[in-house]
Amino acid sequence: MSTVMKGFILQSRMLLSGSLDTIRPSISAESATFSVNWNRLSRFPFPAVSVFEAYCHKASTVRALSTISASAPPEMVKAIRVHELGGPEVLKWEDVEIGQPKEGEIRVKNKAVGLNFIDVYFRKGFYKASSMPFTPGMEAAGEVVAVGPGLTGRKVGDLVAYAGNPMGSYAEEQILPASIVVPIPPSIDPVTAASVILKGMTAQFLVRRCFKVEPGHTVLVHAAAGGVGSLLCQWANVLGATVIGTVSSPEKAAQAMEDGCHHTINYKEEDFVSRVNEITSGNGVDVVYDSVGKDTFQGSLECLKMRGYMVSFGQSSGFPDPVPLSALAPKSLFLTRPAMMHYTLTRDELLECAGEVFANVASGVLRVRVNRTYPLSDVAKAHSDLENRKTTGSIVLIP
Repeated sequence: MSTVMKGFILQSRMLLSGSLDTIRPSISAESATFSVNWNRLSRFPFPAVSVFEAYCHKASTVRALSTISASAPPEMVKAIRVHELGGPEVLKWEDVEIGQPKEGEIRVKNKAVGLNFIDVYFRKGFYKASSMPFTPGMEAAGEVVAVGPGLTGRKVGDLVAYAGNPMGSYAEEQILPASIVVPIPPSIDPVTAASVILKGMTAQFLVRRCFKVEPGHTVLVHAAAGGVGSLLCQWANVLGATVIGTVSSPEKAAQAMEDGCHHTINYKEEDFVSRVNEITSGNGVDVVYDSVGKDTFQGSLECLKMRGYMVSFGQSSGFPDPVPLSALAPKSLFLTRPAMMHYTLTRDELLECAGEVFANVASGVLRVRVNRTYPLSDVAKAHSDLENRKTTGSIVLIP
């Protein structure tokens, strides 16, 4: 006799000797099996079917049995939710339901979550979330706690990181496609991984693929002391370029110099266009990496040499004004507005990009500056500090 049939008979006998209420806890987890196997059970000879019919009779009806929940109550985790667009105060710490991973998915318990300016853009509505309410966040590192059916290549206990879509890393746990996570090397802790995976991959594609920095180039990096800016300065310097960085304070200028800048410009005290012209003896720079947007865009174009590259990858000060094609013509300039996700479309591209970032961090080529950590529940304060330029380097949120 099968194990399932023995279970039916045993629990039926329990019911015949007691009330449904007294044994409800013992059968609730099995009721799904009863339902699924009813047709199989009906093929069994007496006394198995008779016993089970008595079971159902004692419970009043088969319908009464079907009302017993076959599924566990929904699991709840804490997450940040945005119900309306606005300032940091719209970030709410709430309970959210989380399910189990489906085919091709994993469930990750986040150990550290990276904060990026793109999170601010979504909170304000500069970028549109696919639905409301939503959970922000596009960078995290954590431990795999469950894997979907049939999944290979990932297992419970793995430490992984991800950057980009799907949005939703501001949570204690999340469900992710297994194809978008990358393994964290043993030499790198989750806090470092969460602080560098998105910013580092952004820096990688900017200096290695979008515009390939080589020895002899001169580059201008705006917000040189920020999370991405710091990495851009270090990487461009290692690649042999002369690096000019703009900053907003003497303290940030000192950090930028440590990170490989050969020249720093405090844009609050100096006109950066005039200063770049002076530094380059009127030649201009080969490439500008501009994450500031509206306040710097026009000046950045003026800083470029003939056939220079304007790489606009952010807009912390707002969207730039429209640029007519004629504005590019006097120096045959190139203008691009890239996104990291477009440079990691395939699994191979993703692994190559992340692998180079982690290798450079592990070898010391890149210094990761985690200058501030905040509890995830206090993310509103972190957003406020980031927008008010009170931070340098990377910010990490701890669930």
